[in-house]
Amino acid sequence: MTLIHKVEHCDTMADVRRNIDALDARIVALIAERSGYVAQAARIKQNPAQVHDQARIDFIVERVTAMARAQGAPEAVIEAAYRAMIDAFIEFERGEFQHLRTQPTQEG
Repeated sequence: MTLIHKVEHCDTMADVRRNIDALDARIVALIAERSGYVAQAARIKQNPAQVHDQARIDFIVERVTAMARAQGAPEAVIEAAYRAMIDAFIEFERGEFQHLRTQPTQEG
Protein backbone atom coordinates (compact mmCIF):
# COMPACT_ATOMS: atom_id res chain seq x y z
CA MET A 1 0.00 0.00 0.00
CA THR A 2 1.47 3.35 -1.06
CA LEU A 3 0.25 6.62 0.35
CA ILE A 4 -0.13 9.44 -2.16
CA HIS A 5 0.56 11.99 0.56
CA LYS A 6 4.08 12.06 1.86
CA VAL A 7 4.44 11.17 5.49
CA GLU A 8 7.43 12.63 7.29
CA HIS A 9 9.92 10.04 8.53
CA CYS A 10 9.92 10.04 12.33
CA ASP A 11 12.76 8.83 14.53
CA THR A 12 11.02 9.32 17.87
CA MET A 13 7.55 9.11 19.37
CA ALA A 14 7.81 12.87 19.96
CA ASP A 15 8.12 13.30 16.17
CA VAL A 16 5.11 11.04 15.59
CA ARG A 17 3.04 12.89 18.18
CA ARG A 18 4.02 16.31 16.84
CA ASN A 19 2.86 15.32 13.37
CA ILE A 20 -0.37 13.76 14.63
CA ASP A 21 -1.10 16.86 16.73
CA ALA A 22 -0.61 19.06 13.67
CA LEU A 23 -2.96 16.87 11.66
CA ASP A 24 -5.54 16.92 14.46
CA ALA A 25 -5.56 20.73 14.36
CA ARG A 26 -6.33 20.62 10.63
CA ILE A 27 -8.93 17.85 11.03
CA VAL A 28 -10.78 19.70 13.82
CA ALA A 29 -10.85 22.88 11.73
CA LEU A 30 -12.35 20.94 8.82
CA ILE A 31 -14.94 19.25 11.04
CA ALA A 32 -15.87 22.65 12.47
CA GLU A 33 -16.34 23.93 8.92
CA ARG A 34 -18.43 20.86 8.06
CA SER A 35 -20.63 21.53 11.11
CA GLY A 36 -21.47 24.96 9.70
CA TYR A 37 -22.87 23.32 6.59
CA VAL A 38 -24.79 20.78 8.66
CA ALA A 39 -26.32 23.66 10.62
CA GLN A 40 -27.39 25.23 7.33
CA ALA A 41 -28.94 21.93 6.27
CA ALA A 42 -31.01 21.99 9.46
CA ARG A 43 -32.22 25.46 8.51
CA ILE A 44 -33.05 24.51 4.92
CA LYS A 45 -34.77 21.17 5.52
CA GLN A 46 -38.51 21.46 6.07
CA ASN A 47 -39.23 18.14 7.75
CA PRO A 48 -37.42 16.39 10.62
CA ALA A 49 -37.61 13.11 8.68
CA GLN A 50 -35.22 14.67 6.16
CA VAL A 51 -32.45 14.86 8.77
CA HIS A 52 -31.62 11.16 8.38
CA ASP A 53 -31.08 10.47 4.66
CA GLN A 54 -29.84 6.90 4.28
CA ALA A 55 -29.21 7.24 0.55
CA ARG A 56 -26.97 10.25 1.18
CA ILE A 57 -25.16 8.41 4.00
CA ASP A 58 -24.52 5.43 1.73
CA PHE A 59 -23.26 7.75 -1.02
CA ILE A 60 -20.86 9.55 1.32
CA VAL A 61 -19.49 6.31 2.81
CA GLU A 62 -18.97 4.78 -0.63
CA ARG A 63 -17.28 7.95 -1.90
CA VAL A 64 -14.88 8.36 1.02
CA THR A 65 -14.06 4.64 1.04
CA ALA A 66 -13.13 4.90 -2.64
CA MET A 67 -11.03 7.98 -1.85
CA ALA A 68 -9.28 6.05 0.90
CA ARG A 69 -8.57 3.19 -1.48
CA ALA A 70 -7.13 5.57 -4.07
CA GLN A 71 -4.88 7.20 -1.49
CA GLY A 72 -3.70 3.99 0.14
CA ALA A 73 -5.48 4.75 3.42
CA PRO A 74 -7.08 1.99 5.50
CA GLU A 75 -10.61 1.77 4.12
CA ALA A 76 -12.07 0.24 7.28
CA VAL A 77 -10.75 3.12 9.40
CA ILE A 78 -12.14 5.73 7.01
CA GLU A 79 -15.51 3.99 6.85
CA ALA A 80 -15.76 3.64 10.64
CA ALA A 81 -14.67 7.25 11.21
CA TYR A 82 -17.19 8.59 8.71
CA ARG A 83 -20.04 6.46 10.01
CA ALA A 84 -19.36 7.69 13.56
CA MET A 85 -19.02 11.29 12.37
CA ILE A 86 -22.21 11.11 10.33
CA ASP A 87 -24.13 9.62 13.28
CA ALA A 88 -22.89 12.44 15.52
CA PHE A 89 -23.76 15.06 12.89
CA ILE A 90 -27.27 13.62 12.52
CA GLU A 91 -27.81 14.16 16.25
CA PHE A 92 -26.30 17.65 15.96
CA GLU A 93 -28.59 18.44 13.03
CA ARG A 94 -31.65 17.13 14.88
CA GLY A 95 -30.83 19.48 17.74
CA GLU A 96 -30.30 22.40 15.37
CA PHE A 97 -33.54 21.60 13.52
CA GLN A 98 -35.48 21.56 16.80
CA HIS A 99 -33.77 24.69 18.14
CA LEU A 100 -34.52 26.66 14.97
CA ARG A 101 -38.19 25.75 15.12
CA THR A 102 -38.77 26.32 18.83
CA GLN A 103 -40.20 29.75 19.33
CA PRO A 104 -39.81 31.43 22.70
CA THR A 105 -43.06 31.89 24.57
CA GLN A 106 -44.41 35.43 24.28
CA GLU A 107 -45.57 36.65 27.67
CA GLY A 108 -47.48 39.75 28.57
